[in-house]
Amino acid sequence: MTWPAALRALRSPNYRLFFAGQSISLMGTWMTRIATAWLVYRLTHSAFLLGLVSFSGQIPAFFLAPIAGVWVDRWDRHRTLVWTQTLSMLQSFALAALALTGTIEIWPLALLVLAQGLINAFDMPTRQAFVIEMVVDRGLLGNAIALNSSMVNGARLVGPAIGGLVIAAAGEGYCFLIDGISYIAVILSLLAMRFDRKAARGHAQHVLHELREGWNYILQSDPIRSILLFLALISLIGPYTVLMPIVAGTILHGNAHTLGFLMGASGVGALISAITLALRRTVLGLGRMIAISAAMFGAGLIGLGISRITWLSMLLMLFAGFGLMQQMAASNTILQTIVEDRMRGRVMSFYTFSILGITPIGSILSGSYAARFGAPAALMTGGACCVAGAVWFARKLPELRRLIRPIYQRLGILPEVAAGLEAEAALDVPPER
Repeated sequence: MTWPAALRALRSPNYRLFFAGQSISLMGTWMTRIATAWLVYRLTHSAFLLGLVSFSGQIPAFFLAPIAGVWVDRWDRHRTLVWTQTLSMLQSFALAALALTGTIEIWPLALLVLAQGLINAFDMPTRQAFVIEMVVDRGLLGNAIALNSSMVNGARLVGPAIGGLVIAAAGEGYCFLIDGISYIAVILSLLAMRFDRKAARGHAQHVLHELREGWNYILQSDPIRSILLFLALISLIGPYTVLMPIVAGTILHGNAHTLGFLMGASGVGALISAITLALRRTVLGLGRMIAISAAMFGAGLIGLGISRITWLSMLLMLFAGFGLMQQMAASNTILQTIVEDRMRGRVMSFYTFSILGITPIGSILSGSYAARFGAPAALMTGGACCVAGAVWFARKLPELRRLIRPIYQRLGILPEVAAGLEAEAALDVPPER
């Protein structure tokens, strides 16, 4: 079966099933995200509580994600995903029941968001590590990761827009109900997969020993350590979504539709970013894109803090969405390419930690900062810090390239020096001196 270059990972039957199921499910997930944010804002009109609820949904990853990586390397990842998706479905139905019966309050809502955070602490590293099992051909890994990003951001584009319409027409509860139903698609796609199961690795070592082994592996690899550190920095200082209800409702004097349009614009930028990554035929040159895209994200946040015009804010959200997704997906692709298979689950759990684990701290800091100094000041401060971080990473890039180069040569990604300096220059990889 022939596929266009941008869709070449869909040659794998299992990945096709996963892609189809997740494409449906993720639209419901984004509907729930916008409905939850708007519900908190409607119930409380508090920037601090917006940050606190976001914090409760992401803080479990701070404590559990590194340990979850040990189990991901041991468990059958396919069965684990079936369980995590089933539990997520039940959580969405519980939210729907409370909202539709009119008994929803802020603290039960926060507890259910916390429950989803507990599930995500295991689900996200499992999904990241499971990609290599679905595509089989390692040469398709980068394209599969890019298609994952396209799928997430296609849903991010459609989901909030639909969610805003549903909230305005029928209320937040129906967003939660639709999300719960949408999980059926991904569960069925997982159950339909067929592949040779790998034997579980078993309890070879104590959990803490394997956790320490994974941590030491990261510390000893400057490229992996630097990429994860930069991801954590962006997650700490750039959690802009928690402030979007304030931007839409207070600064732009809009409503749920305005929030949906803003999040949709961010989704357009992220989708464009993911498509550009899917069109790439090689991982080479992605290091430079990490720095450039992080600077673009920061500049978008600064502009968003200044803007008081809806269409301009939407345009800035597009740039911010493009930059953030490019930085995250490029980092993911490089990490999954250079990590050893035996450490994949643990490294991807720290990837989860760097995003989901650090973001709640950033969310509550951002909410507190916005409550004291205003949302525009919080956005501009975070954006300036992102730009400074991009400069730091750009200065480290030559040394990181030198360290990654032998790995790319061993994997056959990078031509040997004898292949000619011209090819190396075209691939944005400087020759060794």
